[in-house]
Amino acid sequence: MSKILGVLGGMGPAATVAFLARVQALTPAQGDADHIRVVMDMNPQVPDRNTRPGEAEAELAAMASRLKAAGAEVLAMPCNTAHAQKAGILAAGLPFIDMIATTVAVAGGYHARSIGILATPGGEGLYRAALEAAGVRPVLLTGADREVFMACVYGVKRGDTGPANRAEMAGLARVLVMAGADAIIAGCTEVPLLLGAEEVSVPLVDSAEVLARACVDACLR
Repeated sequence: MSKILGVLGGMGPAATVAFLARVQALTPAQGDADHIRVVMDMNPQVPDRNTRPGEAEAELAAMASRLKAAGAEVLAMPCNTAHAQKAGILAAGLPFIDMIATTVAVAGGYHARSIGILATPGGEGLYRAALEAAGVRPVLLTGADREVFMACVYGVKRGDTGPANRAEMAGLARVLVMAGADAIIAGCTEVPLLLGAEEVSVPLVDSAEVLARACVDACLR
């Protein structure tokens, strides 16, 4: 029997749905019964993780407790930024798959000396600290490029995954490569909805894909 996966979702909804599809696709299964049982709280009303962190942590703690009560045995959250408030989730007392740590560990496999980060300010800070702790130089967007990135992310939240928004994100990836990135972390779960690995000239480490694989491993181990 596999462990029951509890997902703290809704940040944002499209990224959460894409994450669940990845979990399904990555699960080795011959039929329905071989797949992982998932309980999820799709909660788009979690307070803003950047501007209201205390309220966000309280809500995430409540979500984790509800998932535990619903039978979850392992927790995961496909939102990089909200990992700054993971203390509330850990309070539920269940194993929690840390998206930041797992992604940085996978990125380390490329032996890159400099890694670019495509993430919101909160997520960027988490990845920057984790990469520096691992002895890797983070490469960051600056100036107007940061504003363009956030516009791309909020475009996805409005349902815009069209060619123009995709082109903007691909352009930002090129900016990081030109700044010296040997690999790039897609450190926001909206990024892979706009950017594919084939569109980047260096390895693209998709944090949502990394988390999905880690969830499958944890639940089927």
